[in-house]
Amino acid sequence: MSEDVKYQLNVLIADNTITPDDPDDKIFVIVSNGTADQDRIITEMMLVNPGLERETLQHVFKLEHRITRRLLMSGMRVNNGLYDACLACRGLVHGASWDPKSNVLYVNFQQGKELREAIANTVINVIGEKGDVMYIASSIDAETGAEGFVATSGSNFTLLGKNLKIAGDDPSVGITLTDSEGTETKIKGGLIGVNQPSKLVFFIPAGLEDGVYTLKVTTQYSNSASMLKTPRTIEQRIQIGEVSDTDEPVGGDDEEDGPQVQ
Repeated sequence: MSEDVKYQLNVLIADNTITPDDPDDKIFVIVSNGTADQDRIITEMMLVNPGLERETLQHVFKLEHRITRRLLMSGMRVNNGLYDACLACRGLVHGASWDPKSNVLYVNFQQGKELREAIANTVINVIGEKGDVMYIASSIDAETGAEGFVATSGSNFTLLGKNLKIAGDDPSVGITLTDSEGTETKIKGGLIGVNQPSKLVFFIPAGLEDGVYTLKVTTQYSNSASMLKTPRTIEQRIQIGEVSDTDEPVGGDDEEDGPQVQ
């Protein structure tokens, strides 16, 4: 990587949701600049090299995904410079055979050399503090331990953020999951195990098909003594299980897939 390449990132100062009782405990949250899906990446590549054909790049993307998947599933570690990935196992051994109910395969990702160099060449601009906002900062899947808004049907899913507590009697209040066809599934109150301003833990119904969903949290909760008159809603794209070739996998820190603010 050329040493003269410099990147710019803006961050905001926010309360640390892990220590809500300490008002002086702060963290930095990245300000999103939008979503870069496969089409956006291909467009950027074509801008750098106008001679490239979109159809050729799309084919290369699919081929790279297929080969990477095959290598990982054969037990190889994949290091492409941007990330280092390998399979790992989760769950205890019961007897001498693999039990899909308690034993899970997942992929570990670590940043590679090229990303470490990019981080070293990034200038961070602190542009201020967040106000009394509602935001989603991160997630954890209980089944696999995965972060990055990847979930498993029939398992608990944790959201971390601020002002997420489900409260109020407006009919819109609650948690919903909407698939790519527009079918909405509401998470019933009994499926919400932890309901705190900085932490929501709820059960994702086992019958949901794999795919990309829009997770919506609507609440009248306020950190003041009174409830909000008008509910506020925050949305987050999440991936449940595996996604098809026609779905865009959920990514990382961006407007739709990263920390959401409202």
